[in-house]
Formats: sequence, C-alpha cells, structure tokens
Amino acid sequence: MTGRSSDVVQRGIGQGHERQNMKPVLQLALDFVNLDQALRVAREAVAGGAEWLEAGTPLIKSEGLDAVRALRREFPAATIVADMKIMDAGRMETEAAAKAGANVVHVLGLASDSTIRECIEAARRYDSRIAVDLVGLDNTETIVQRAVQAEAMGAAYVCVHTPIDLQMQGQVPFRDLEAVASRVSIPVAVAGGINSETAADAIKAGATIVIVGGAITKSPDAKAATETMLRAVSKGVSVETHLFKRGTAAGIAEVLAKTSAADVTEALHNAGALEGINAIVSGAKMAGPALTVWTYPGDWAKPVEAIDQAQPGQVLVIDAGGRPPAVWGEKATMSCLQRKLAGVVIDGAIRDVGNIRRMGFPAFARLVTPVAGEPKGQGVIGVSVSIGGQYIRTGDWVIGDDDGVVVIPQERLVEVANRAQAVVEREEREMAEIEDGSTLGKVSELIKWEQLGKGTDGKSKGKA
Repeated sequence: MTGRSSDVVQRGIGQGHERQNMKPVLQLALDFVNLDQALRVAREAVAGGAEWLEAGTPLIKSEGLDAVRALRREFPAATIVADMKIMDAGRMETEAAAKAGANVVHVLGLASDSTIRECIEAARRYDSRIAVDLVGLDNTETIVQRAVQAEAMGAAYVCVHTPIDLQMQGQVPFRDLEAVASRVSIPVAVAGGINSETAADAIKAGATIVIVGGAITKSPDAKAATETMLRAVSKGVSVETHLFKRGTAAGIAEVLAKTSAADVTEALHNAGALEGINAIVSGAKMAGPALTVWTYPGDWAKPVEAIDQAQPGQVLVIDAGGRPPAVWGEKATMSCLQRKLAGVVIDGAIRDVGNIRRMGFPAFARLVTPVAGEPKGQGVIGVSVSIGGQYIRTGDWVIGDDDGVVVIPQERLVEVANRAQAVVEREEREMAEIEDGSTLGKVSELIKWEQLGKGTDGKSKGKA
C-alpha cells in the first residue's frame, strides 16, 4: 500500500509480534472534532518526537476518513491509527480505514467474533493491523477473557481502556492492564487519562503502547509535552504535572482550587449557578462543603450559631429569604476566620462590607444594607435550602469567585470537579493559540459548528 511507513514492521506491528520484541511506544490520541486543530497539535507533537498518531473517534465521526488521509499525507513516516471503534460491518470499515492510510485500526472487543475476524482478515489484505479495544466490558475477568480470545483470533494488539466518563469518576486502568498483560503475549495498549506522572506505572503494569490524549493535546506547548511524555515512556520515570490528572474524593479541594465557578458551570452543562448571589469581596475565592442554615430575614441567631458548629473548610450557606435586614456583618466574619471556615453565602443581606473586604474573607450575598436585624433564634441549622434557583443540602460543595457561586451535588462531586479541571486544560491550549495570533472563532471553527435551525413545523431550514 502506498504512503506506508517504511519501518512499520521494525517498529513491532507485525501480526502476532510478541510484546518482548517491541519497544514502548507513545501513541498520541487526537480526540478533536476539527481537523485543523488536530493537525496543528500533531505538527507540534511530531516535532517533539511523536511517531504514532491516532485519528480519534470524535475526529473520525466529525471529519470522516479524510482525517486519516490528511494525517497520512502530512506525516508519511508516522504510524497512523484509526480509532474506528468498529462494532459491525467489520470488513467494509476496516478496508475503508486501511485504504485511507491507517496502519492500525481499532475494533471493539464488544463486537461479535465474526466481526473481529472479518476486521483481521480485511486488515491483512491491506498490510494493516487490528487492535481490539476492550472498553465497555463488565469486569476484569471478562476483559482478560476477551483479550485472550482476541489474540487467538489473530489481533495484533489489545487495548485496555478506561473511558473518559469513568476517568472523571477517578477510575484508572492499571489493575485491568496488569491482568491482561499477564495472560497475552501480543503488545498491550493502555488508554485512560495517562499523564507524565502515570506513564511509567503503565509500562510497569505491562503496557507496550501508551495512548495519551489530553496531556499533550491540551498542553499550550504540545512539542514540550510530547518530549516529556516520551521521556516518561522510554525511561520509565515519573515527571510531575499539576494538570492532566484526575482527583479522588480525598483530594477534591486541590482539584477545585485549580478551577473557577465558570469552569464548574461548564462541567455541569451550564447549570448550578445561584442566580442573584454576588461576590462582596473582589478577588476572593472559596470552595468547600456546605453547612446550610435557614432563617427569617434579619434573624442572625442561627447563622452565628452555625459558625461554632461548622468544621474548618466548610462554607456557611444561609437562606434568609432574599430580603433585608442584614443577618451578617464584620464580627461574624471575624468569627469565621477564627474557625478557619472557607466562606459564606447569604440569600439575604450583609453589612459592614468595607471591613469584610479588608479582611479578604470570601463572602457572597444578594443584598447590602446598613440595617441589622435581631437575633430571635427562629431558624434551623442543617436543613436543605433553595437559593437562586438551586437546591442545596449540607454536604453539597459550593465554589465561588468574582463570577458568582455554583453548587455541586455531593453525589457528583468527583466527576464534576474533574470535568471542571478538564475545562481548564482545554482552555489553556485555546488561550495559547489565541496568544499566537489566532482568534476564538478561528480556533473553535465556530461557524462550522453553528446548529442547523428548524422551522416551527420541525423541518430543517434551508434548501431541500
């Protein structure tokens, strides 16, 4: 087949090539929806030493196999991987990817034996190889069983893959990787949030092909990121990174410290914001679990009592009916500083804001007034409250900054925090491209992705 890498077999992608004869490989997953973006990153990565380039599933779904053709044309010496995730029509789809220039084509382990065999036979005819992606299988035992079957059918590789939605819940692929690597002799690929700190762990667990996406594609400098990842893969060393890793419940405060309220709303599909609640102290930021308080407007007894009940790092969230008089002032704020609380959110009124700003304590409220209420004690601590269109319980997390306040349901805390960090990573890359002379519209190819409108009759607008 024309346009092939001349040293494909030397790199160890021969059919049935045993793992011990193949050096560790870094495979760059280009999971974009815009081909131009993918090519920009690919150029930087190849300059940094990348030799395996993957047209990710989102890219193929968006741009078709023209994405594979473009990678083949521009990088004739590279090993091009088409992450087709084939589930049916194995021969047709494998042949199409191979003809477009793919050296390696991915089929799902969830596909039937017949489909996988068709893929393998079709790939042989075009001097391509099949990788069986084990994503979506139920448990380690099932994953190992399917890997063994894939090898017996003639697959060149198997891929242990933790999908992005599970990565956001803090899951990693290494236990499954170790189990699979101990049972097959063909090279094993691994995918699932690998970064420069964990690449060495992947190699130690038995991976030969380390698939990396965001740690390179979202980096402001993909060339440098590739060089770092290659060092981690080839030398088996861990290189510290502050991004491109996902937290667990124990480290959630550290993850949220890197994000903003805007990032969190994006992770929540543009939801979760407390309408009408504004920052009182400019530049102050808070993130922590809520201790909720319900009280009547102006009754500051329970809000003050809650300060002594709160644990360090908690945020007091006070429902005071959204009206004055004030239920909060400078002495309550000083008390929070003594107790090391993370902040206060008030659906009601606050006063003494000049002194509170000098203290720098994160305070958010609906109203400012000089008028104080009275401590009548008619509220409740720990009861669920509804503020600014959001339902908040004790234990839900709140994050606040100059843009406002957002609530994260406690059941989704790890997932949402990790998704918010992924937003930060993506935007760092986009900001770098804009600083290099582009614009947001050009980077995101905005016009291309405007939604096609529909008329009132439900039919698409435009020409037939």
